[in-house]
Amino acid sequence: MSIPLFKGAEVERLRRASQAAAGTLAFVASKLTPGVSTGDIDQWVREDTARRGGKPSQLGYKGFPATVCTSRNHVICHGIPSPAERVARGDIINVDVTTFLDGFHGDTSATFLVGEVSDDARHIVDVARRCRDAGIAVVRHGARLGDIGAAIEELAKKEGCSVVEEFGGHGIGHQMHGPPTVPHTGKRGSGIKLRSGMVFTVEPMVNLGRPDIRILADGWTVVTEDGSLSAQFEHTLLVTAEGCEVLTQPERVIPLEIAC
Repeated sequence: MSIPLFKGAEVERLRRASQAAAGTLAFVASKLTPGVSTGDIDQWVREDTARRGGKPSQLGYKGFPATVCTSRNHVICHGIPSPAERVARGDIINVDVTTFLDGFHGDTSATFLVGEVSDDARHIVDVARRCRDAGIAVVRHGARLGDIGAAIEELAKKEGCSVVEEFGGHGIGHQMHGPPTVPHTGKRGSGIKLRSGMVFTVEPMVNLGRPDIRILADGWTVVTEDGSLSAQFEHTLLVTAEGCEVLTQPERVIPLEIAC
């Protein structure tokens, strides 16, 4: 399948969808506190997405039963919200929001630190955020797809962490998931050449321990095989001649530390 190139009015609509997703993520961050359930987060995303005129892209996608992924501590990704699952002091939790608005999708996530967390928790969240940013920093017209994964993997290894290989970034636009697949490990100078107008996500999943994964019986929830902490950050990007535009950059910095 060919990789679409977006321009003009399409880019503006992608911006709107991406900003809606970023706004909803910021809204969730403003309400997070110990004791809330991940089911509460699901409801907040449902309501805030509707207020912005959009629809939650994840709801019903390949049968996914919720509007958002909520992944706590050793959950790598695709955690299913539940009224029975409570956020506690010392947790880290990734909230992954995707919004469908005016024919386009925008996708973003962040990992939050709830109250006083361990040094290990703080470390993995910091490394995951910097890995995302390292991957974004090499994106430009003419760069290679492998440059992104190489930059992420090099930083993670330097910090004593590992990168999940089974899941990566993805093209996004009219479809939530499309080409290209964006590996978060790789070799510089390898893979397809990036072209202005490509839109995709960079969303490394970084583990404190080994990179091995296990999928739970629900068919969705992915956890670290060794039980170690995992963190993830995600942006949707537009490739440009000069570099890239981060379409899901929030209007204001979203605080990652949730005071208790």
